[in-house]
Order: sequence, then structure tokens, then C-alpha cells
Amino acid sequence: MSVPPLTPPASGRGIKVEAGASLAAFIWFRTGGPAETLVRPDTATDLAAYLRDLDPSTPVLPVGVGSNLIVRDGGVPGVVVRLPKAMAKVSVQDGRVRAGAGAMGITVASAARDAGIAGLEFLRGIPGTVGGAVRMNAGAYGRDVSDILIEATVVTREGSVETWPAARFGYVYRHSDLPAGAVVVEAVFSGTPGEPSVIGAEMDRIAAEREASQPLRSRTGGSTFKNPEGHKAWALIDAAGCRGLTRGDAQVSEKHCNFLLNLGSASSAEIEALGEEVRDKVKAHSGVALEWEIQRVGISLPSRMREGAGGGPALSTSDAAGDGGRPPLGPLPHAGGEA
Repeated sequence: MSVPPLTPPASGRGIKVEAGASLAAFIWFRTGGPAETLVRPDTATDLAAYLRDLDPSTPVLPVGVGSNLIVRDGGVPGVVVRLPKAMAKVSVQDGRVRAGAGAMGITVASAARDAGIAGLEFLRGIPGTVGGAVRMNAGAYGRDVSDILIEATVVTREGSVETWPAARFGYVYRHSDLPAGAVVVEAVFSGTPGEPSVIGAEMDRIAAEREASQPLRSRTGGSTFKNPEGHKAWALIDAAGCRGLTRGDAQVSEKHCNFLLNLGSASSAEIEALGEEVRDKVKAHSGVALEWEIQRVGISLPSRMREGAGGGPALSTSDAAGDGGRPPLGPLPHAGGEA
């Protein structure tokens, strides 16, 4: 069955554009430089029109709540897109959940619970938005977005509005084939009939488990590294002696070693360099090369790095490949969970 689209706010109100806007003000790590241009569209139609008129060489980076993102100290060149609250609405019909890409995972899971739709409980454990979750196939507690996604509406970098079936995303673990600069604006999820009280109990269990095992009240970025095949990243990090490891004011969490923390005044360079140090130590100890799950975007500023912090070149980069390389700005931030 088809699901009626959400009623959008009146179109034509346009785009809010801000030059040099702070990203550290809302990124969970509370670090990093500004966006060259921060864009807040009123509707998907407005965003599409804006992108059509934008110079094709200008990079576009959608950002949700910044829960799984390191913004480098030199800031992010090009355009950063943030969706408004009006694009965070959730509706339910015929056993399907339609969610604006700005909606948080907990909001979607709660709407499904109230409608008696099971199978979306794991979204309670993903501290990010629907848009990021769809882009990177976010998952936790044994389930991934690819298990529940029916289709998603995407505004392409060229400025067209398209509906993609789930198969088109080419999902694998924590990755999709959504191209750089494309912005997810809405998604439709499926579930199975369930008893709201049972669904709620599972969501409560997930919440309690996260509270007990993860540093939720710290300045962090969620799960730092992907779980390698046959391993848990946190266990490899712990075995390599990295629990509590620090670099400046950046620390490997003592509560959950696959989380990095900003203890107060860490720079993004210190956080990233600490992550690379963890990768080196794990590789030396176990032979396993950890891949970054947190997205790292923007320009490195060597002048902000404390002695020994290391870091990348002063280039616009997004090191989402996870292999230590530094490809051009491309893969976008996502929400991460930790099973």
C-alpha cells in the first residue's frame, strides 16, 4: 500500500543561508571550525532549487545532529545542509512509518511502538537522525536500517527529487551507494504487528543497556570504529591497552572503549589523532585494521595541534574510507549505534 506523503509547510519560503556558521555549537564533540556556508531549507522543493542553481564544483554536506562526526578545526568548505524541524515529522499508516529525515531515531521508534509496529525498536539505540541512518545503514542490537527501509526520498546534488527503493542504496555494513552531495529528506520503514507494551519493554531494555555501557552524557561521537568481521571493536581496543588513553583533552572512554571523548578543551585534531593512535595500537597488537565509523570532514589546521597530535594535511577531506587514506570530500555523516 502507498503511504500518503507528509503535509509540508508552504513552499516558496526559501532558504536560510549563513556564512561562517558555527558547527561546534551543535556537533556532539563541540569541536571544529565553521561551515563556509550553512543552508537551512524550508522544504525539499526549496533545497532542490537551491542545489540546481549551485555551482556544480561546490561540495555539499548534509549534517543532522552531528552525533557521529568530527569536524576538523579548519571548518568545512562549501555548503553544509541542515534540515528544519518541519522535515522531522513522523506519520504511520497501514503498518508503515514515514519519517522526515530530520527525525531522531527515538522519535521513529516511539511512533512505531504507539502504533503497534514491531521491528523498529533498535532505532531507540541510534542517537542520530533518519537521514544519516539511511545514508550509512545505521544499526544496533542485531538490526540495520536495510532490514526495515522500503524507500527513501532523496534530493540529488543536481537538484532533482527522487524516490529510491531500498535496493538502490546497495547496502552493506555501515555503507550505502548514495552519492556525495545527495540529501535524504524522507524515508518509509516497514515493521510487523506487535503489542505496544512488549515493544516498549524492548525499547526500555535498549535504553537501559546503553545507559549502563556507554558514555551517553559526555561530549562524544558515538561508535568510533566499525566492528571488524568476527570481532567487536571495543574488545580489540581494550586488548591493545587503549582504555583511558589520552591525547591532550581527548580520551578513549573508560566506560566503553569504542567511544572517544572530549574532556573539555580538546581540538578536533587531538580527537582524530587519538583515534589514529588507537588504530595503530590495535593493528600492532592483533593485526586487525580498524575502519573509522565516525565521519571526519573539513580542513585540518596543523597550527591547532598540540605537540605529537599528528593529523592530516590542510586539505578538504572526508576520511570515511576507513583505510587511513584521505579521499576528497564525499561520504557524509551518519548516525552510529553500538551493539
